[in-house]
Amino acid sequence: MNGTARFTDRVAVVTGAASGIGAATAERLAAEGAAVVLADVATERGEA
Repeated sequence: MNGTARFTDRVAVVTGAASGIGAATAERLAAEGAAVVLADVATERGEA
């Protein structure tokens, strides 16, 4: 299985995604093909 397409056609919701572990998790899921929904109270840091 190709690691860059593991989450193709999947949606991931990541809370605490503006920084730290949440941000790293969101970036990795996106890199592996997921559509990522970010949620965090620090909205200005979570915008792409």
